[in-house]
Amino acid sequence: MAHGRPSKEPPVVNVLVLGTSSDAPPPGLPERRTGARYWFANNATALGSALPETDVIFHWQDRTALLRAAWPAAQRLRWIHAAGVGVDWTIFPELVASDVILTNCRGVFDRSIPEYVLGLMLLFAKDFPGTLQAQRQRRWRHRPAEVLAGTHAVVVGAGSIGRSIARLLRLLGVQVTLVARHERPNDPEFGWIRASNDLAAAAAVADWLILALPLTPETRGLIGRDVLAALEPAARLINVGRGAVVDEAALIDALRPGRLAGAGLDVFEREPLPRNHPFWSLPGVVVSPHMAGDVHGWLAWFTNSFLANLERWLAGQPLANVVDKQLGYVPESDGSDRAGDAGRAIQIKPHRGQC
Repeated sequence: MAHGRPSKEPPVVNVLVLGTSSDAPPPGLPERRTGARYWFANNATALGSALPETDVIFHWQDRTALLRAAWPAAQRLRWIHAAGVGVDWTIFPELVASDVILTNCRGVFDRSIPEYVLGLMLLFAKDFPGTLQAQRQRRWRHRPAEVLAGTHAVVVGAGSIGRSIARLLRLLGVQVTLVARHERPNDPEFGWIRASNDLAAAAAVADWLILALPLTPETRGLIGRDVLAALEPAARLINVGRGAVVDEAALIDALRPGRLAGAGLDVFEREPLPRNHPFWSLPGVVVSPHMAGDVHGWLAWFTNSFLANLERWLAGQPLANVVDKQLGYVPESDGSDRAGDAGRAIQIKPHRGQC
């Protein structure tokens, strides 16, 4: 019986899950379907041992300082997948300068965060805090409420979350203006998307200023005194992006004299928010602990996002959700951001060295 030439087995891909141990792995890991070999590192010793043979990192929790210190040993590393949508916590100069690809979990919060934003808007418009306070006091305090339909929301951040917020609000009759890094005069879905350098003018007609943008050098402090001063006194600010995009001192000053009707804040420059911070007690402010996207089972979404990309990579297909490391986010594919290859899916091949 003739035998064909034996086929060469593909090399095993070594995946390092960074930021946890094998005793507390991400949901669904390790898995056998892809044939990958999984290692876990939550300290410098474990990272130093595994990194020289690592092909792929699933960056589960922030251990960026450890990774940066050990970076010269990452000779085989081809790709990092961040367990999140914002990637400011995982970027460092050596990674930016390298040819290592960075991807994220873009899309996983496209339903839960818009629902949370809507919940905050209804909380303000229907004065649910006042109702609960009156209930605790056993007071029958009747008063009229507001209607969302016909109000104007300015959504800052035209990525997948910002666009999903805009879609949901439009279904309720809210007029929406989207703001992005650059102006887009002919967006196929939303028409004119305004540029962030025109934000103060856009905010001047906003009943709701909703922030859903990543933290980058350009967006840090973007919502400053000029933008806050442009808002009408009846306007509310809602932030579900990153705390540092807001000048918090300027926002505190705007809220103290009743210059703004309120603010729903889920993210802060320092987290957890210090117990003595003014936001806890300012009238009209709702504080939540960075939970706008988090629902039961949400951690498995990160694993599913990573595994879907790992299967693409092993099949020789382009990776999805590739971050432009210079910009700090996944650019839209319409060419309005400076994206180069990073704005599109990128095809990379697994390392073919000795495993």
